[in-house]
Amino acid sequence: MTLRLLRILLLAGIAATPAGAETLREALAKAYASNPTITGQRAAQRATDEAVPIARSNGLPGINVNSSVIDNFLVANNNFINPERTASGSLNLSVPLYQGGAVKNSVRAAETRVDAGRATLRGAEATTFTNVVAAYLNVIRDEAITSLNQQNVRVLEVNLRASRDRFQVGDLTRTDVAQSEARLALARAQLQQAEAQLITSRENYIQVVGSPPVALEEPPALPNLPSSPTTAVSVALENNPNLIAARRQADATRYDINVARANRLPRVALVTGPNYFNYLGSLPAGSPQPNSGTSASAGVQLTLPLFQGGRPAAQVRQAQAQRSQALENVTGTERAVISQARSAYAIWQSSQQVIASSETAVNANKLSLEGVRAENSVGTRTILDILNAEQELLNSQVTLVTARRDAYVAGFALLAAMGNAEARDLGLEGGALYDPVANYRRVRNKINDFASDSEPVPVSVTTAQTPPQTAVVSKPLDPLLDTPVDRSPGLTTGAASPNRQ
Repeated sequence: MTLRLLRILLLAGIAATPAGAETLREALAKAYASNPTITGQRAAQRATDEAVPIARSNGLPGINVNSSVIDNFLVANNNFINPERTASGSLNLSVPLYQGGAVKNSVRAAETRVDAGRATLRGAEATTFTNVVAAYLNVIRDEAITSLNQQNVRVLEVNLRASRDRFQVGDLTRTDVAQSEARLALARAQLQQAEAQLITSRENYIQVVGSPPVALEEPPALPNLPSSPTTAVSVALENNPNLIAARRQADATRYDINVARANRLPRVALVTGPNYFNYLGSLPAGSPQPNSGTSASAGVQLTLPLFQGGRPAAQVRQAQAQRSQALENVTGTERAVISQARSAYAIWQSSQQVIASSETAVNANKLSLEGVRAENSVGTRTILDILNAEQELLNSQVTLVTARRDAYVAGFALLAAMGNAEARDLGLEGGALYDPVANYRRVRNKINDFASDSEPVPVSVTTAQTPPQTAVVSKPLDPLLDTPVDRSPGLTTGAASPNRQ
């Protein structure tokens, strides 16, 4: 139900999007099609698939052709039947009958690593999607923060002009003007920092998605997140792709030990083939030996290792140590998954609470600012009180915007840790989903020595031609964040101030 709701909500985000805007689902689809991390991992998986036919080839018959031409330029004087030249050729067929289980275990190890590779590919998709979500929400957050700082600068510019006007008529002191100038200068510096951060976030978006962000829409709500960290961890331990990959890699090492043990067992093969020789007319005249001939042979070849200098034992110990390492990797990956799930849950929960508190703070600071401005107009509040109230409002708005971003990213990371944030879960469009099993089926039983694929070409798109990003923001602010500039006579002229009566 969770996956279906996630897909439905992402689809709903598409339907409600104005023309020319970009949705989170579209960004995810772009990254799925052309992100180099994903396309590179797909190529790595295709390389892993080839380990299976390579392992199978060791148990299949082998055919070799051997030929030679020999010129005996020094012949003994008393040997009248030794030819001066000899040409020979042979065709050898070897059919392995028993190899101590090496082939069987090699194939099983390769197949197990194919399964691990598929899980690794799923993990790469989930990690990339999490990065896309973070980049997407970073742009939205930094656009809002930039707009808030631009709004703050405009407010402080009006405040400064009003302070100077009122100073000219003796309603304010030089200190009031200086405080307004200082606060405006600080606001402009903060705006520069916000704009630089927005440009950075947009460039990071291009890096993971492959194209510049265009009018990003608010993402749909994430459905059915777990009710407790215990639930999240329980699902993650079953479905997390990185943990599944680590477990399958550990399973493969069990077969590697059996392959190493097979190196000290006997091997049996059936060998057969015809032979041809020709002395190229170089036999002495009258020689009873024929100038050319053919023969054929067949038999069973037994290879029984008796002493190999300790090599097989070292290979067994090496495989056992590598299995021990793989088992420890499983534990390490499990710890990381547990930490990721619990941390994401904690951040998500905390951000939800911060959002609620920040929304209350924003509304309260708006009322406070209106009250301070009104009280200043009658002389009971100073310009510094107004400046502080405006700064507190800005801080609460930035906190709200940041918390919204943190909550969504943490929620998606939680779904990713639980194995529920992959392409098949998101219902991405733009073409068929990549199927790693298709390539495995294509190559598993191939035995043609001269077969190959086409010359590799890049699949991911380059971003060299994308224009440098700017800090221009055209998206309107959320009404909760919008604070109109106060141009009332009470602020700009101090008309209601007692010393102006």
